[in-house]
Amino acid sequence: MTKVEYETQKNTTLPPSQKTSKTLSTRIGFGILYLILSVIAIIQVYPLVWLFLFSLKTNQEVFGMSPFSLPQDPQWGNYVKAWTKGNIDVYFFNSVLYTVVSVVLTVILASFVTFAITRMYWKLSGVVLGLFMAGYMIPLHSTLIPLFNFFKSVNLIDNPISIILSYVAFNLPITIMILSGFYRSLPREVEEAAVMDGCSIHTIFFRITLPMTVPVLSTTVIINMIYNWNEFVFVNTFMSSDKWKTITVGVNNFVGQYLTDWGAIGATLMISIIPVLIAYFILSDKIVEGIAAGSVKG
Repeated sequence: MTKVEYETQKNTTLPPSQKTSKTLSTRIGFGILYLILSVIAIIQVYPLVWLFLFSLKTNQEVFGMSPFSLPQDPQWGNYVKAWTKGNIDVYFFNSVLYTVVSVVLTVILASFVTFAITRMYWKLSGVVLGLFMAGYMIPLHSTLIPLFNFFKSVNLIDNPISIILSYVAFNLPITIMILSGFYRSLPREVEEAAVMDGCSIHTIFFRITLPMTVPVLSTTVIINMIYNWNEFVFVNTFMSSDKWKTITVGVNNFVGQYLTDWGAIGATLMISIIPVLIAYFILSDKIVEGIAAGSVKG
């Protein structure tokens, strides 16, 4: 008799009083679990709600009322002011441009590198992987002066290419690390069968291997997107003109020498959060699937 059959038989032979008590304890346990999860959810969501209410307040309400109070007269004009007077429309487009181009290049290059390291046999594959992992340990701030001098020598200061190259370079190591764990769990039999059918290496990668990595690619996309979208240091260092700055740097437009428009700052931050939330909700199922698939050895 198996363990499942034993437990089933054991439950069917329990007296009615014990069945009722067991059902009651199970319900109480689930109730406590749901209560804890609800509290955690409220703690996670509350900062977004607070920021939204903050963006609808005036400076007098920000400093003269409790931070937990509701706005007396919601200032929806803060969003209009942020989008027009704060030049946020240009910054928003620049953020989208840098993020999309950098994420696409990073995922494509990381997929190429990971496929070559994990699916091909060559002597220096381990050395190359070690070099990429060593790049992951380099502090970002230690590279600002060398990168600035390099981009200045090739006339890329105040040029979007400098930002895109920096994002791709610093996101490649973590992306390769995530992809390599997933690639090693993929069965080689599918690729071996494709070789027997006469498929070239390009066909195997683009039509067989790459489609199987969609779940983990979604995970790397959202990780790279969050980093690129919220990045501040590179843009603030390499970009001097307003036409190429991003929304994270554009918040400073509402910080004056004598007056700071806190409501417009809150509206700008709220606008900057929306694309990340939308992308996460769209890719959330794939992200969970990719994390679960990458943690199981196939």
